[in-house]
Amino acid sequence: MRLGDIGNEAAVGNGKPLDGVRILALEQMQALPYATQLLSRLGATVVKIEHPSSGDLGRGSQPSILDPDGRPVGATFLRNNFSKQSICIDLKSDVGRDLVLRLAPRFDVVAENFKGGALSRMGLGYDDIRAVHPAAIYLSISGFGNTVDTPYDGWPAYAAVAEAMSGLYDWKRMPGQPPAVSPVGALGDIGTALFGVIGVLAALRHRDTTGLGQYVDIAMFDAMVSFADVVVNYWSLDERPVSGAGPKMILDGFESGDGWFIIQVGREHEFRRLAELIGRTEWLDDERFATRTGWREQIEVIRSGVGGWAAAMTNIEACQLLSAAGVAAGPCLSAQQVIDDPHVAARHMLVEMPRPDGGGDPVVTPGNPVKMSAVAEGPESRVPWLGEHTDAVLRSELGLTDDELAALRAAGAIA
Repeated sequence: MRLGDIGNEAAVGNGKPLDGVRILALEQMQALPYATQLLSRLGATVVKIEHPSSGDLGRGSQPSILDPDGRPVGATFLRNNFSKQSICIDLKSDVGRDLVLRLAPRFDVVAENFKGGALSRMGLGYDDIRAVHPAAIYLSISGFGNTVDTPYDGWPAYAAVAEAMSGLYDWKRMPGQPPAVSPVGALGDIGTALFGVIGVLAALRHRDTTGLGQYVDIAMFDAMVSFADVVVNYWSLDERPVSGAGPKMILDGFESGDGWFIIQVGREHEFRRLAELIGRTEWLDDERFATRTGWREQIEVIRSGVGGWAAAMTNIEACQLLSAAGVAAGPCLSAQQVIDDPHVAARHMLVEMPRPDGGGDPVVTPGNPVKMSAVAEGPESRVPWLGEHTDAVLRSELGLTDDELAALRAAGAIA
């Protein structure tokens, strides 16, 4: 789907559920920018504050494209900032801090994802915002939270740090091998972002009924403990396998004629279906396969049997047969296969942004996974260039004149 396209045109006149909600975002990289982008897709207006010289750290990520002024715009930024406005304010200057405190009362939500406690030390924490805007909803996303003491105060945290600390990496680590880091992309960022969105939506609803603003404090470590639910839950139920053993089920990769696919079999009737489908009914009377523990012990035998059955098929063909037999399976798609997938296209799950630097292919990023029958998708606008909306926002929100803007710019407070 191209930027500006709208799915479900019959719902265009219904508006968006968050129309009128305004968010002031002091954000960078992915955990908070993904959350505010999703809120924007649901109708919220998002004004993003960036550093006057470097901007959001995500702009410096690789790979990158060039904006119309020849400045790099990195992949992390391109994935997480559609339909936002960018203003540049130096938060470390007294004048810049004052600008933010003047802006805050004009927004429903103030959101930040600096290192824990950083904005409070800069005079822009929850208490500072609440003093000028008591009804504000203040969202913090950080590695370890801001509202209780923790031994990890001050630790910088990217997605992989929280993922590792949740137990997920050790749970899947093979004996004698180092952990596989970031096995599913930025789970720690996007997973945390979703809890941030839930918190904001709940706080908005709570304010509707009580009039109260509040602090929504989301820690990446907390979010990943929730995503890694099996780690502590299985341990409490005396399921304590050696690292890498995983659960007592078939949850593994298998090779077909053109690539890999996965199968999940966790029940005896599913194992029977698998054995019958691939022509290995002798497994059903073999004591080695009589228990789920046995399936794990004999996983290489199972892998060989499934691989021999699927050798003349594509991974998608193998999964079609497995699914028809009632066995859960999915192909391991390549990037090109995902881009070409008919389901992905039908669900508008990819968005294309033309490149401003004259490159060939457009920038492709994931679309909105939240589908609503009475709400149209889009239109979305491209990511903002650094500080593109500074003057317009400060004029409209604070009534600043051209001379005042020029003086702020000369002082380095804005850019």
